Amino acid sequence: MEHLELVTTLLLLAASFSAGFIDSISGGGGLLLMPALLVAGLPPQMTLGTNKFASFFGTGIAFANFIYNKKVVWSIAAVGLPFSLLGTYLGAKSILLFSNDTIGKIIVFLLPLAMVVTLLPRQNQVLTPNRRSLFLKTPLVCLLLGFYDGFFGPGTGSFLILALYSLLGIGLVEASATAKAFNLASNLGALLVFFLDGKVLVLLGLPLAAANIAGNYFGSRLVLSGGVNVVKRCLLVSFTLLIISLFMKYFIFQ
Repeated sequence: MEHLELVTTLLLLAASFSAGFIDSISGGGGLLLMPALLVAGLPPQMTLGTNKFASFFGTGIAFANFIYNKKVVWSIAAVGLPFSLLGTYLGAKSILLFSNDTIGKIIVFLLPLAMVVTLLPRQNQVLTPNRRSLFLKTPLVCLLLGFYDGFFGPGTGSFLILALYSLLGIGLVEASATAKAFNLASNLGALLVFFLDGKVLVLLGLPLAAANIAGNYFGSRLVLSGGVNVVKRCLLVSFTLLIISLFMKYFIFQ
């Protein structure tokens, strides 16, 4: 029995490391850690809370790494954050008005398009967006994706990176770095709710957080050294994981 518990713990640590690694580059790490926690026997709400606990600290390390290397576009983060938080709130309040199943099925069919956009070459990379992009596109993107995050959630980080890259014109590395500001704020808000409600398994969350921090550190270092191609490959992995998980949830195991 003790041997089985040790194996389970090691597998969870490996899942948390891998989740942090992918999250730091392209988002989507929760698609690895959350199923692992559910399979290990944690109740759904405890799974959500413990996952947020681990990912909050991991994302913080990746964000600090990107700040140190000056990859965060602060103008986008400052303008977009209030709209992201507003969108998250509106999405959470609107969840009873729409069907999660319907949204999930729509996303499954939109994801291949997102993968194609990721692969398309783009020549006009900018270091900072123009005023139109900053004060019109940024609030709109952050409001819509914040709403999606509050209402549905899966793949928000990946979609945010893709939106910053394709709609605002910043590079993929900068998009990945800047997205961490929104991810960190979202994780903090959700973590406080789960923590106050007693839905965080801290004794398990601490070693998972350590593994997630390690994954985020090495992943963000890889982005800084490998550049755009690393982000593109991991975005494709994240979108593929999302397609598989949503397809199984909404088309097979209904």
